[in-house]
Amino acid sequence: MISTPAPNAPPWLQVALSAFGILGGTTGLAAIATVVVQRGKFKADAADTLTEAALTLVQPLHTRITELEEEALNARSELGALREQVNQLQFVVRVLTRTLDRWRAAIRSPEATLRKVRAVVAESERLPEDR
Repeated sequence: MISTPAPNAPPWLQVALSAFGILGGTTGLAAIATVVVQRGKFKADAADTLTEAALTLVQPLHTRITELEEEALNARSELGALREQVNQLQFVVRVLTRTLDRWRAAIRSPEATLRKVRAVVAESERLPEDR
């Protein structure tokens, strides 16, 4: 038996041929090339999908925030009006309290007579602070 020595090929060629055989020939290389080339497109598609999903989630929140801001503005306006009413009512209560105190003092006075009590009541009806 005569054997001929195997031709010497560079090691990188042997590795490349082995990888080519492992990957399935041209079909495997084509698939790898396609993945490498379209990798950027996959990233862009993923970014577009994430952006669309985020906008879909954010839009209702933005609408709700706008509604809540309007409600808060209305509530502040109503609160200002209610504070004004409370201030007016407090003033009226103070005036009525002073009037009642004068009437009590007139009634409990040792010199109280019906005529004097009526005079105190009539005088308080003429005071401008009661109006």
